[in-house]
Amino acid sequence: MQYNPGWNNSSVNLLHVRAVGPSDTLHYIWSSIGAPTVLLVATASRSSTLCVNWTQLLSPAPAGAIWIDPPSSVVYSTAVVFTKVFEYSEAKMLEELFYPTYDLSDFSWDSVNHTLNHTALTAEFTGIPATDPSGSFSNGSLAFRVTAYEASGRDGPLPSLLHTANSSKVEFVLAGVVPRGNSSRFVLELATVEETGVAQKLRSTRSIDDEYTPTIFEMLSLVAKSQNDSSTLSFLQWKATAYGSQTPRREDSIQCRSRGLQAANWSLPVSSIVHAYFGEGVGSTYTVSAINISFGGEDGKVYQEKRYLSWSVLLGFGQPPKDAFSPLVISIMAVALGTPMVMLLVGSCVVLFAQRKRYSEYEPIN
Repeated sequence: MQYNPGWNNSSVNLLHVRAVGPSDTLHYIWSSIGAPTVLLVATASRSSTLCVNWTQLLSPAPAGAIWIDPPSSVVYSTAVVFTKVFEYSEAKMLEELFYPTYDLSDFSWDSVNHTLNHTALTAEFTGIPATDPSGSFSNGSLAFRVTAYEASGRDGPLPSLLHTANSSKVEFVLAGVVPRGNSSRFVLELATVEETGVAQKLRSTRSIDDEYTPTIFEMLSLVAKSQNDSSTLSFLQWKATAYGSQTPRREDSIQCRSRGLQAANWSLPVSSIVHAYFGEGVGSTYTVSAINISFGGEDGKVYQEKRYLSWSVLLGFGQPPKDAFSPLVISIMAVALGTPMVMLLVGSCVVLFAQRKRYSEYEPIN
């Protein structure tokens, strides 16, 4: 993990996570310049490096300020941008009352350098609005907590997402932010940037197994697939739940819904690292799609009471991890299904034995 490589100033944040494989390198570039963004770049070289022209990056025209060297080693690149947070409540006649939007490109962000943990491979981007007329953030903050992984495994805290070495996790957190309504709910808008010939698809998978995330049976994935050979290039994956506690338990679950994937009809912040890497072709040469993730039940009381919201999403390259039944669940199912069969077999044997014994008690008649 590298913080602001080649730049000795913490007024802006750029975090580079580099994962080197046997014959390739995966680059994750996180930044709060413009709007919170992560670039995902896969290369076919073990020695590919990130290059940043900081003067150009921080200028009004950042196109071309970020690149991977050698450029010919890049085989795939994409970006995820966290653009806005909406707050709304239901008025009379089931109408939705929206409050002024929190534009994340207008937030002021703390230095990530103070939160870097090179052992746990974690970092935190924490911010508040540059202007806060309502005072909602006077004792609160919004954060994106980043975790990188060295190997496959499963997170301990809920929602206990399964991960691989080709993935990272980001946790969206609202803490202490005062709602502007009595039953406020929040919506996080995120956008994806894909190359020509790559299509995004939103998938929902349901399972009867809730061993790792109790009462939650739905997993959602936003996958990028090549239109040429239908191969999966990258993904975002999350459980259909958020949590209202720093130490989440089943009862802290907050309803989470996805409001569909659509082509974005607006432009990304010019100062974001998306323009610095992809150039001026964003929106024409590259496709921008957006999806909204909403949090809160029908009455929005969970956040009102706890003043805390946490939502975790896994992102990475290739196919998203697939949950499978654990040995414990398989054993329980085997016992549950096998016991009636054994009892039926034993019962049949007892009946047959009893019938034979009853007929054998009589002497044959001459």
